[in-house]
Amino acid sequence: MGLPVVDFSSWHNVKDERSRQRVAQQLVDACQRVGFVRIINHSLPEGALDEAFEWMKRLFALPEEDKMKAPHPAGWAVHRGYSWPGLEKVTQIMSTDGDGDVKKKLREVPDVKEVYDIGSEDDTSQPNQWLPNAILPGFRDFMVQFYSECDRVGKEILRAIAVGLDLEDAEYLTRKHSGNSNQLRLLHYLPVPAEDLEKDRVTRCAAHTDWSSITMLFQDDCGGLEVEDISRPGTFVPAQPVKDSIIMNIGDLLQRWSNDRLRSTNHRVSLPTLSDRIGGPDRMTRERFSIPYFMSPDDEVLVECIPSCMNDETPAKYEPITRGDYNKMRMSMMY
Repeated sequence: MGLPVVDFSSWHNVKDERSRQRVAQQLVDACQRVGFVRIINHSLPEGALDEAFEWMKRLFALPEEDKMKAPHPAGWAVHRGYSWPGLEKVTQIMSTDGDGDVKKKLREVPDVKEVYDIGSEDDTSQPNQWLPNAILPGFRDFMVQFYSECDRVGKEILRAIAVGLDLEDAEYLTRKHSGNSNQLRLLHYLPVPAEDLEKDRVTRCAAHTDWSSITMLFQDDCGGLEVEDISRPGTFVPAQPVKDSIIMNIGDLLQRWSNDRLRSTNHRVSLPTLSDRIGGPDRMTRERFSIPYFMSPDDEVLVECIPSCMNDETPAKYEPITRGDYNKMRMSMMY
């Protein structure tokens, strides 16, 4: 199962409405069948992704004491700054009463990655945790601009989804996404013995769905992302890296909004298919860098069924919920 590919070049031709409609329909069809799609010929500036990965590598190559000058705040409510290996545990389990034992059990198999989370500079509820400029000059300026560019491209995708869902108002979704609640993640998966992954002593990122409306993912050439084959539950298929493409997937909120018409599909990061195989017990995985960008509505936005996704025969499946309340159920289990 290869990921469906959608060429966005025609979407930018505002004079050719038929071509734009075709792109929108291809996008929604892929999100119905697979939940994941590879987008090519998007409008991110040329060279922006190469520069972003270079900044990431410089960031994670810093000494630990430097990275710890912008630490992830204590607790789960704020999702910003540097998370050291073992701090975060991605899980599909939601918060329940008496979840302390569950959290402890989850962390018996740690995630071997380090993370730097960035949000909007205008989000006062989760202020960014920046390194001092003297440690990595230019990093903050670039990432603020990159965050903005990703928001712009993400809104183009949301417009196309709205058109593909036959909404009369193409801005139905973008109006609910100011950009203040998006999240830019810089992810570094550490080299580990391949045997530790194979025998489940550690994980890179366990199977999960995203909490967002949509996610845009940028990968290096290492590989390791796997997407569940909906026709064969429990079977995961590699999503191979393709330079300068965007892997876009539907998140939980847009699945709820669309009344399950669009799929929020399980995915994970496992042993890369391009692992370095040194031989014997010492064979090691390659390190991996990736950048997910999560598009989410503001906390107070009510997620309720999109009008074109329900009728008398197919009523709304989910009770309305705010994005803030949904996130609390997911975030509290991660830290």
